[in-house]
Amino acid sequence: MNKKETRQWTSRSIGSTFQHKIFYALIRMGGWRLSYFVLRFVVFYYVLFRPSVRQRCRYYLSHRFPDENPLQMLLNSYRLSLELGKALIDRAIVGILGPKKFSITFDGKDALQDLIAEGKGVILLIAHVGTWQAAISAQGLLNVKINMVIHREEGDIDRQYFEHQSLEPPYRIINPEGYLGGSLEMLEALKKGEALCMMGDRVMGNLKNTVGVKFLGEEAIFPFSAMKIASASGAPIAVLFSYKKGTTECGLRLAKIIRVPMGVGRQGKEFLPYVREFVQSLEAFTMEYPFQFFNFYDMWKRP
Repeated sequence: MNKKETRQWTSRSIGSTFQHKIFYALIRMGGWRLSYFVLRFVVFYYVLFRPSVRQRCRYYLSHRFPDENPLQMLLNSYRLSLELGKALIDRAIVGILGPKKFSITFDGKDALQDLIAEGKGVILLIAHVGTWQAAISAQGLLNVKINMVIHREEGDIDRQYFEHQSLEPPYRIINPEGYLGGSLEMLEALKKGEALCMMGDRVMGNLKNTVGVKFLGEEAIFPFSAMKIASASGAPIAVLFSYKKGTTECGLRLAKIIRVPMGVGRQGKEFLPYVREFVQSLEAFTMEYPFQFFNFYDMWKRP
């Protein structure tokens, strides 16, 4: 089974390079006010006239709001797409105008620092929620070197915030599609006491590294790679979510600390309880911030 068969999602933007440049120009001219204003009309067009956009929203929204009528589903698709657009604009604003344009609060910072002080490294398990792109710019709050497991799909035109000023990445990038899935680099970073940032809500490799966990009423597919790395290294897992509090306010929250015993095993069933802890935290987040969860594919369908 090849990678295209195992990965249902895509990181490519639905907009063109020209459209992205227009928004970058709007940010330079009028900041978030002007770019957010124009965004509302762009999102309205895409949601109303692009059925594929509505379908991508429906996978999640039909599980989060199972009793909504077609009109409510259309409005929810608009709200969800609008929040995604704002998150992408926020990331660009950080890169173009600087991170000081946002105020970031960190709930659980002291507890996370205690985990780092244990000296085994720490796995920051995040998800595609809230303003995680902009929140990454606040990594200096952790006072530790960060290694990011990032998949950059060929043809993806979305810029990371540091790319707007042609800067070097402020963190080390580990390619999950490299040799052995980048696991050797991950273990090396944790051995040095560094932080390893991974996504816990999308499958990047083969389905053998996934388990089924009930999420929003139905079993969905989640990877257990982070739990396997934690078991091999002894590093604790910090479930870290970001969210948008206001136009220029972002929040980081330490939602859960997961400790996987060393030598648990290699099979998915052995990691199932720990994946379930992450999924329960993610579900609680969607209850509080229903329009800040950005997985636009059918997580509930096994290929």
